[in-house]
Amino acid sequence: MSDVLLEMRGITKTFPGVKALDDVSFSVRRGEIHALVGENGAGKSTLMKVLSGVYPYGSYEGDILFEGKECQFHDIRASERQGIVIIHQELALVPELSITENIFLGNEQQTNGVISWGASHDRARKLLKRVGLDESPDTKVGRIGVGKQQLVEIAKALSKEVTLLILDEPTSSLNENDSQALLNLLKEFRSKGISCVLISHKLNEVESVADSITILRDGRSIETLDATGGNVSEDRIIRGMVGRDLTHRFPEREAEIGEVLLEVEHWNVAHPIYDDRMVIKDISINVRAGEVVGIAGLMGAGRTEFAMSVFGHSWGRFVSGTVKKRGVPIDVSTIPKAIKNGVAYVTEDRKTYGLVLGSSVKTNITMANLDGVSNGLVVSDPKEIQVANRYRDQLQIKSSSVLQSTVNLSGGNQQKVVLSKWLFAEPDVLILDEPTRGIDVGAKFEIYTIVNRLAASGKAIILISSELPEVLGMADRIYVMAAGEIAAEMPVAEASQESIMKAIMRLNRAGVEEVVL
Repeated sequence: MSDVLLEMRGITKTFPGVKALDDVSFSVRRGEIHALVGENGAGKSTLMKVLSGVYPYGSYEGDILFEGKECQFHDIRASERQGIVIIHQELALVPELSITENIFLGNEQQTNGVISWGASHDRARKLLKRVGLDESPDTKVGRIGVGKQQLVEIAKALSKEVTLLILDEPTSSLNENDSQALLNLLKEFRSKGISCVLISHKLNEVESVADSITILRDGRSIETLDATGGNVSEDRIIRGMVGRDLTHRFPEREAEIGEVLLEVEHWNVAHPIYDDRMVIKDISINVRAGEVVGIAGLMGAGRTEFAMSVFGHSWGRFVSGTVKKRGVPIDVSTIPKAIKNGVAYVTEDRKTYGLVLGSSVKTNITMANLDGVSNGLVVSDPKEIQVANRYRDQLQIKSSSVLQSTVNLSGGNQQKVVLSKWLFAEPDVLILDEPTRGIDVGAKFEIYTIVNRLAASGKAIILISSELPEVLGMADRIYVMAAGEIAAEMPVAEASQESIMKAIMRLNRAGVEEVVL
């Protein structure tokens, strides 16, 4: 039996005006974890969609051989019948259905056309045990966290007798513990002969688990690295991805910090459903013109909830607090009022809250400031195109034109469209929530450069990030959040990953002692 499980030869895939894949070859051995890396738009997800039948046979050029046999997959079901299962970055689960119902959705356990719920629950329990998830199969998926939902997706894949499991950015929304648990699960699958293709921008994770690493760049396969010897570094992977050595992960900046531009004082916010649960507790922060202020903290610390509540009270039930701009109180009680007062918020979830994916680049860029492209009550199409082209050039958005549908852009370019939207709204304060989540190292550098340019123009920037190196590399000053409170404030010159984590642990311990007392 051949050691090669999958072989893709000369795969070429073209969309209108764009060649997404150009003569790509890719192979996976039996029982290996094979990482697929590259910048946004390199063609990673497209290649896996060709393999899994999302893009059916006939819509691309080239050959797919699986278990030594040529395959022509016309849909996802055809690839799944061969044991190829893909888990997309956006999980395909129904929140109001139970874990059992989700695992067997479209693959129901039935006898003579009738679903056998007893057999379904029994098999679901075995699958959950296999992925290490201690939950009742009757639990609704919407009531468990994202990390557990990811495990439900993997259990769903195992129910289809998977031979090759494809995971597209599986840890992008997970905390460190859940990420490590998932990576350990992939290692366990490897030991049992299941092959995995891992698409990830987290190169430290790739380095820690991959046996082989294939690099794509601009729709072409550049090289495949043997990582079994542990001698492939992140810098080596980056060089293959971007075609050069990236000597600095963060662009240099000479900060020119001015007056206090925004102050949030004694901010208190309750949970949107449970009124007696305070999520944001007496937070006071300030940010100056030309300054990048980082907010660090673990998942669940309340960083996003704080940012959204300041931006138009768009999360939670506002209890008390004041927002001042240049020392004068301002009204941020609704999103339009927050925008009018010069506050903008770039969400961590660009696909759900930041963009209208089915609309054009032009429409997305101008939607937050329609007055800027209107003649009276009528939106001027020529003005929209002019504005959109200006930001497309300034932020170097890679698209066929400003009329291209935003859903077809890479993650990094979608993020630039979100930034363009808020820049056109002409804010004085820009809150950036996980601005580089799910984008590659090259696109990150471009986003960092844009942030520095905004700070240099006198904007006040609040940067929320789960990646401590990003906060330390970009911020002038750092607030540390834990359990909905400010645990510490420190200039970046005095900050380190250790000092940030110590501040978090110190506040968490104090909270526990208070409860005990």
